[in-house]
Amino acid sequence: MHTKSSSQLRSSSSSSSSSSSSLRKRSPFGGLAICAALVASVFAVQHVAHSAEPVTKIPAPVQDEKAGAAHSETAVFAGGCFWGVQGVFEHVRGVKQVASGYTGGAAGTAQYETVSEGDTGHAESVQITYDPTQISYGRLLQIFFSVAHNPTELNYQGPDHGTQYRSAIFPADAQQRSVAQAYIAQLDRAHVFSGPVVTRVEDFKGFYPAENYHQNFLALHPDYPYIAINDMPKVTALKTMFPDLYRNDAVLLKVGA
Repeated sequence: MHTKSSSQLRSSSSSSSSSSSSLRKRSPFGGLAICAALVASVFAVQHVAHSAEPVTKIPAPVQDEKAGAAHSETAVFAGGCFWGVQGVFEHVRGVKQVASGYTGGAAGTAQYETVSEGDTGHAESVQITYDPTQISYGRLLQIFFSVAHNPTELNYQGPDHGTQYRSAIFPADAQQRSVAQAYIAQLDRAHVFSGPVVTRVEDFKGFYPAENYHQNFLALHPDYPYIAINDMPKVTALKTMFPDLYRNDAVLLKVGA
């Protein structure tokens, strides 16, 4: 279980002395942050060496959604900590909005401390609102599988462990489900990864936005150690691997005060 205090969120980018204490994601009010700060300096080199998830160049999906007249659709993906996944898709052309949240469990348990216990059925996820005339569902999946997370890791991503960090897709309709399932099969046949794709295609039971301080976290805290080590390399990989889809200015979610 990972803890993060609100004060750390506000001060991390300006305090170099605390940078090694947050290589893992922290929960809002837990008491483990101080302990983590003490041990992180000892193990910082090992964490830095192994925290960033690798990216893999993969083929585009053979099967994709059919073009329609609609200019707004949604996709829901779960791929580890939602900070990085949201941060990646905020830089994708054709994406209109990305929200971090919880998917897979009940509304009553959709809050960070409860989800972090790992037994709610929820996964940290993102809801992507996109214009299908500019980018397709299949292309979003290509970014999801190649850049945003490692689809061969079951119930963890990098330093974050638990079912709430599982790799999952929550289709909005039968077409999205068909595209996702076909793409997973295509990637497994191509053996583009070192192991099988473990991403689950799950029933969509609703998306519940995360607390405001989680939203746009990568864009607002690019120097936060967890982000700098685990997630900023993903944005760089997006720019390198998908130059036609990358946009420099992130589209940020509007949140209340």
